[in-house]
Amino acid sequence: MPSSATTAQSSARTANAPQLVRIIGGQWKRTPLPVPAKAGLRPTPNRVRETLFNWLGQDLTAWRCCDAFAGSGALGLEAASRGAAQVWLAEQDAALVSGLRAICTKLKASGVTVHRGDGVALLRSLAGQGLNVVFVDPPFGDGGNEALFAHALRAAAQAIGPHGVVYLESPRVWTADELAPLGLAPHKQGKAGVVCYALLTPLAV
Repeated sequence: MPSSATTAQSSARTANAPQLVRIIGGQWKRTPLPVPAKAGLRPTPNRVRETLFNWLGQDLTAWRCCDAFAGSGALGLEAASRGAAQVWLAEQDAALVSGLRAICTKLKASGVTVHRGDGVALLRSLAGQGLNVVFVDPPFGDGGNEALFAHALRAAAQAIGPHGVVYLESPRVWTADELAPLGLAPHKQGKAGVVCYALLTPLAV
């Protein structure tokens, strides 16, 4: 019988072991994406991604997208798998960037650009580009990263086209009154555990 110390060590190794998520649709369906055990890394659950891509549609042929806080790349690569022509993946962590570039090479994902750096800065550089969808899923942080969310949402609103959408994943619901100054309005919303998710559209003027 293993000792309590051995059991504790085994549990710790399991908790810190890399996990996997899988692309759920499109040409790369079932492709595993490694999720290193890093603080703040929280891949979008499969059930939530299924809901999101039911909202967006299964065929994203010719879409242009930005995953501003890529992490495992699950959202941006899901879009590319479903036909998106151009996808930007922004990530600051060097190890995650290396992993994203490796999986893109493996998949021969020529339409995917992995950008090492600040996702908000990348979104600002894409202002006026008329993107179809921007994925905003920053680290939640102890205090919710309120300022980061606001900056990212404002930049995302300026990067999408008049018929584009912003996908938001956050620790709380962002209300219509909070979104309006950022140029966005809530369209669809859901919740899974502690994660609130929503599809946002440009504010009608």
